[in-house]
Amino acid sequence: MTVLIDQNSKIIIQGFTGKIGSFHAQEMIDYGTNVVGGVTPGKGGSTHLERPVFNTVKEAVEKTGADSSILFVPPQFAADSAMEAADAGIKVCVAITDGIPSHDMIKVKRYMKRYPKSEKMTLVGPNCSGIISPGKSLLGIMPGHIYKDGEVGVIGRSGTLGYESAQQMKSLGIGISTSVGIGGDPINGSSFKDILELFEKDDQTKVVLMIGEIGGPQEAEAAQFAKENMSKPIVSYIAGLTAPKGRKMGHAGAIVTAYGEAASEKVEILQEAGVTVAKNPSVIGDTVKEVLSKI
Repeated sequence: MTVLIDQNSKIIIQGFTGKIGSFHAQEMIDYGTNVVGGVTPGKGGSTHLERPVFNTVKEAVEKTGADSSILFVPPQFAADSAMEAADAGIKVCVAITDGIPSHDMIKVKRYMKRYPKSEKMTLVGPNCSGIISPGKSLLGIMPGHIYKDGEVGVIGRSGTLGYESAQQMKSLGIGISTSVGIGGDPINGSSFKDILELFEKDDQTKVVLMIGEIGGPQEAEAAQFAKENMSKPIVSYIAGLTAPKGRKMGHAGAIVTAYGEAASEKVEILQEAGVTVAKNPSVIGDTVKEVLSKI
């Protein structure tokens, strides 16, 4: 099994015909992802990359049966695109876009509360690398060739650290069930806790790797959830041990303002919850291997 997407997922690209959307759509198609079409307002009725183009997400869903989408839409329009996907019945939406204003994301999260849990869209991102279920489907911008199919579920705020971890694990013969990049913004669609809950229910996933960083309460909340609800071992790496308080480092959400938001504090909280913490990024793969060997 996988979480969120698999080989049967029917995917559309929002912002399909733009330069960035076209590039990554072709990468997803080349990977074997079931891309069934795309959306660019005003270009409906045409074709692009041998797939149909629609004016609205609703029309795309009605004509193709699409259940998943990915946004390559400029920041000022991305919130509307996410809400349009939710209204059209999309089940999983990945917002790649960086620079979406925080107040726009607050609006999106409030908007999605109108739907009951059984009908609510899962939003991943923004400012993220997306989702990949190796060998099955790619709904993101990851370099697919570094991912091997296997038993480790990955959740990360940092896309590049996710890639580094995937490459390390592949070189050690360790595969990934699904990797989910939740993004580095202060307000995002899905948290560590949300994805941990999915991996706990996934039969294929035996170990979860959680890649965090300074800023925000998500890692501390995930540690509490793991302590109370996870039966599967968790490995974590927290970036930013040398970052000074009060200064933004890298991602928009990577700024320390309260207890539990500094890297060293997050490490302590995770270790107290029984999480195995990798000392530095170069040993993430080895740490996962050691934990796997004890199962």
